[in-house]
Amino acid sequence: MSDQFTIVTDPAGDSVALSALFAVLPLLTLFVLLGALRMRAWLAGIIALAVALVVAVAVYAMPVGQALLSATEGAAFGFFPILWIVLNAIWVYNLTVASGHFDVLRRSMARLSPDMRIQAVIVAFCFGALLEALAGFGTPVAVTVVMLMALGFPPVRAASVALIANTAPVAFGALATPIVTLGTVTSGALDDPRLSTDTLGAMVGRQTPLLAVVVPLVLVAVIDGRRGVRQTWPAALTAGVVFAVGQFVASNYISVPLTDIIASLLAAAAIVLLLRVWHPAESPDLRVEAEAGEPAAAPARPGAAPAMAGQEPAGAAGGPGGPGGEPARTAPPPGRGPGGVGGDDLERRDGRAEVARAYAPYLIIIVIFSIANLGPVKSALAGRPWTVTFGWPGLHVLGTNGKPLASTTFTLGWLGAAGTLMILAGILTALVLRIGPGRALRAYVDTYVGLRHAIVTVMAVLALAYVLNQSGQTNTLGVFLAQAGGLFIFLSSILGWIGVAVTGSDTSANALFGALQVQTAARAGLDPVLLAAANSSGGVLGKMISPQNLAIAASAVGMAGREGDIFRKVVGWSLVLLLVMCVLVTLQGTAVLSWMVPGG
Repeated sequence: MSDQFTIVTDPAGDSVALSALFAVLPLLTLFVLLGALRMRAWLAGIIALAVALVVAVAVYAMPVGQALLSATEGAAFGFFPILWIVLNAIWVYNLTVASGHFDVLRRSMARLSPDMRIQAVIVAFCFGALLEALAGFGTPVAVTVVMLMALGFPPVRAASVALIANTAPVAFGALATPIVTLGTVTSGALDDPRLSTDTLGAMVGRQTPLLAVVVPLVLVAVIDGRRGVRQTWPAALTAGVVFAVGQFVASNYISVPLTDIIASLLAAAAIVLLLRVWHPAESPDLRVEAEAGEPAAAPARPGAAPAMAGQEPAGAAGGPGGPGGEPARTAPPPGRGPGGVGGDDLERRDGRAEVARAYAPYLIIIVIFSIANLGPVKSALAGRPWTVTFGWPGLHVLGTNGKPLASTTFTLGWLGAAGTLMILAGILTALVLRIGPGRALRAYVDTYVGLRHAIVTVMAVLALAYVLNQSGQTNTLGVFLAQAGGLFIFLSSILGWIGVAVTGSDTSANALFGALQVQTAARAGLDPVLLAAANSSGGVLGKMISPQNLAIAASAVGMAGREGDIFRKVVGWSLVLLLVMCVLVTLQGTAVLSWMVPGG
């Protein structure tokens, strides 16, 4: 089972097109099963992995043992550090739900302004970005859409706002899990020292901030048209600009994993300060201006949303009726108070101590990660015995240059891993929120149970990516696409957009196409850092039209089966913003904006 294998780019002989036809079969299988047949993502991932293994063995002559070992390494990386981050981050969030402090946080945000348009920017954009930073994988959409419904937004509008808002922060979601994945698969595919998490994060941080400036303005336009933009642009622009600046500075000079946490908190603080000196000229009651024909729907209870979303995050939803094929849990429609918030909810006044506890988990995370990223601490955690690096047992794969692939070396940084730091944050959160050990442990187990399908999905997709990369299938596709020459720089963002639109996950899209982007860049004479980042930055715009995320949003607002209504509301914005990203990346590949590429 340990026969050495050397990658061959063109197994079909002199026909790169024929070889590419074989190489694309696993990806086509995944896309068709998810996009056309709406199969559950965990099952689609396993089937696509099986196809990749067959192609690797039958077409690329990869020994069976090497192919299986490649898949096991990918699956292991899918769990650590990827799922290790996500699972523990969602656990911390679930602790706030279990203690009731999620509701305290929601009430605190609702009282900041009676204007529903500004409430949407605070909840969907700022708080949604914070949730994306901590958990990602569908959780922000599931939670914020419920909060928007509680604030009085009609179902389709609430779902549309939540989906559009969940764009700019996605690349740095779940403590920069997509960037970590991108750095791993690209550095293993191309020997370029710039293909690291820090450099790629810095490059993405010079692309997605442009989206951050625009998205809040888009949100108020979706909610209230031109009137909304005219009356609330100061708040929307403040949130967007501050978030953009925070995202750029954090990703380039502070910490890639902390990027969205810092940016979202800064944006929220900026709006709070603005509202002390400015308010819109009028605050129309948008509850009575619901879209014609839009049905009323009862929102899921805020505490139920994460568990519902957790059934199939990471693009794993897909069955009819919502994530995992299960209907959304709903509560009776709440009474409405000013601004659309439940009247009983507004009458309940939380003490300052309780509000402080509600915000405490996020401050704890910032402090822990800030300390862990200090120079001496970071260096210590990166060394033995806290970090162990070893060749994957029995896996011996040589690249086309005859040298061992870097991706066959596995790094286990168990103490300094973001997921481990999140466990520490969770323990401190439990203490601050006065949650007993037994209750906290039950919440931890429930998190794993709720995410069981997502665990299989992520491990299968990463196993698929490793087999594609280490068997040579990605190389073949890179050679084929390189024939597009300089035009590929415009197409690179679209490739990431397609990947996220189908899988529902920027992490999965980076795992699938990251190596392909850098190999194509190398052959076409383009900058691999730019194209790798474009895959992630373009991918975030596919999130809002992903069938999996549409299903999450539709189920959360009690409209399972009507995903098409929501899709029609957001697809235009997805395409317009994608075009903007394609133009930006193209300009960054020319003398006009090449100065924006780090180390270029």
